Amino acid sequence: MLKYLWMVTQDLFLPVTYVTLMHAMLSRRCGRTGRIIHGAALGLGMAASVALAAVKYNTNLIVSSRWNHYIYAVYLVLALLFLLLTLVFGRREEAPVRAGSVMLCAAGGLTSAVLIFYALPGALLYPFSFNTMGNGFFSSYYLERLAGWALALLLLLVYSRALYHCGLQIRPYSIVPAALNLGLMSFAVWCFGRYFVPWVNGAKWLGWPVKYREVAGQYGWVGDWMMFSANQAMLFTWIAVGLAVLMAAVFFAGNLRVTDTYSNSAQRRKLRARNRRFRRIAGMTLACALAALFVMTWVKAEDTRPVTLSAPETYTVEEGKILIPIENVSDGHLHRFEYKTDKNISVRWIVVQKPGSAAFGVGLDACEVCGNAGYYERSGQVICKRCDVVMNINTIGFKGGCNPIPLAYEVSDGCLVFDLKDITAGEKEFR
Repeated sequence: MLKYLWMVTQDLFLPVTYVTLMHAMLSRRCGRTGRIIHGAALGLGMAASVALAAVKYNTNLIVSSRWNHYIYAVYLVLALLFLLLTLVFGRREEAPVRAGSVMLCAAGGLTSAVLIFYALPGALLYPFSFNTMGNGFFSSYYLERLAGWALALLLLLVYSRALYHCGLQIRPYSIVPAALNLGLMSFAVWCFGRYFVPWVNGAKWLGWPVKYREVAGQYGWVGDWMMFSANQAMLFTWIAVGLAVLMAAVFFAGNLRVTDTYSNSAQRRKLRARNRRFRRIAGMTLACALAALFVMTWVKAEDTRPVTLSAPETYTVEEGKILIPIENVSDGHLHRFEYKTDKNISVRWIVVQKPGSAAFGVGLDACEVCGNAGYYERSGQVICKRCDVVMNINTIGFKGGCNPIPLAYEVSDGCLVFDLKDITAGEKEFR
């Protein structure tokens, strides 16, 4: 669940921020015309995203590195065009809708459409890549991951609505185009760095002269820019977060008291009520932005933190047998053991008592699907370290799927008894 919560938030926060600010700016600048043109462009971008996601899912025709190369180029042109048109036609709020205004709306709409077209297909495909271990769409494995995916979309939807109203009402108007252009141009810096990746990789399909490819292959400033954009990718998302937080803070501060003129107490009460509503909008915008920041930092760090397997426990070796007292492993928790063979290979196995039973789930600390990554206990559940799938403790000891590879044992004199021959036979799983 956590994985897809932070992944979807991280993938979509930046485009959602700039598309929302674009809609607010064009609504203020061109009124109904701006909303219609931008809305139509967004619909086009979303439809194209669904089509691209379908093609990616059903065929191998789309090579992401090539496809993105051209998307970066189109975005760079459109972002620059929008910046220039904003400087010429976008300074005045609620200006007459003329040819320049239509050009501004068209450039802004296409820029938003490209942002959506770039980011949305990947997010749409996540539900089709969930690892359900063959349990189907209605299994707990699938529904848990779907819940994280849906929660991220819900957070972004609420954030977008709050930010839109913030951008629609904030004063002065110049804050909106300034924040939007700063964000779009900062993202253009990232796109420009990623645009050079095929050149540095010597992608011949671009058709550039060999001499130029050789120069680019030597890196230089091209490589430096490319590496910066790769290593600092999240910096541009933090810029989007910062712009949203700044706008919310300015909007909140601007509505702490009534500054408009009024002629009677009734008008004053109406203005104070309006300010309270605006402060709630600013607070919601700020809360959603900070929630997204929390998801992209703390939640991501918790989800991606490397899992350290518990230390092996002790046992007794007698006459080619390994003896583990039942009382040491009958607490319902996962217990790990390790034996070093004559070939200096450490063979690990796990033991866990099955819920409501005197039986034990026993197997090598490895499976046929994920190899010897191992298993660990989390909140009373046994989890595969590699694929994060929750094991059914009652099936541990049975062959198949992501279950631990079964290991033979006997119960004798209050001990679990393992034959060293069975242990050493598992060497091949830990080489």
